[in-house]
Amino acid sequence: MEKSNKKRLLQSLLPWLLFVFVMALTYFLNNLYDLNYSVYGVYPRDASGLKGILFSPFIHGSLEHLGNNSIPILILGTALFYFYGKLGVKVIFVLYFLTGFLVWLSARESFHIGSSGIVYALAGFIFMSGILRREKSLIALSLLVAFLYGSLIWGIFPIKEHVSWESHLWGGIAGFVIAYYYRNEGPQRKPFDWELEDDEEEIELEDQHWKQDHTRQEEIRSQLRKKYPDKRIVIHYDFKDKKESKS
Repeated sequence: MEKSNKKRLLQSLLPWLLFVFVMALTYFLNNLYDLNYSVYGVYPRDASGLKGILFSPFIHGSLEHLGNNSIPILILGTALFYFYGKLGVKVIFVLYFLTGFLVWLSARESFHIGSSGIVYALAGFIFMSGILRREKSLIALSLLVAFLYGSLIWGIFPIKEHVSWESHLWGGIAGFVIAYYYRNEGPQRKPFDWELEDDEEEIELEDQHWKQDHTRQEEIRSQLRKKYPDKRIVIHYDFKDKKESKS
């Protein structure tokens, strides 16, 4: 791996290492001092529960819960920043608050904690974005996400009562929607050579026609100004291909 790519990878990884560190620190402080941080989770349709949109991703109920979310956060978050650059920062900001708000708006009346909604949002975005952009490296990333985290699909169903399946569901939906919304921003598929040749030929032909027609317009406009000096001259014309005019 080139030095620039290593630096880019490290820069993409560091913010998520910090994120996971705060998650772990919050968990151990909560257990050590019995702080009952769960009350800072998202509590749906209650004004006081809105604070959970900001704080809930850092709160976890068990060590297993923390571990299950930490590794996907590191992998998916790093992939987002590495492949999408500045757009990735914008995307995670939107996904973070959109997922939390949708949970607050529609979930069961209970405290919803954990970063699994963010995991589903990241997986949904990366998977759908690669498909929409049709760029080979992003498609490969989409397939990798599907292979590694395809089993996440079961988390959107209300199978386990103590699991916030609503966070999973809305996270995934938010990821899909934001992938579609930003489909024209960030990395795009490079056109094939034959596509570029066609585009260049089309632009050249159109440019030649424009130059010829523009000169002809000026000649006609000049003649009309002399004939009608007090009138505003507007010329409307239809383009016909030379082949069509001969046939």
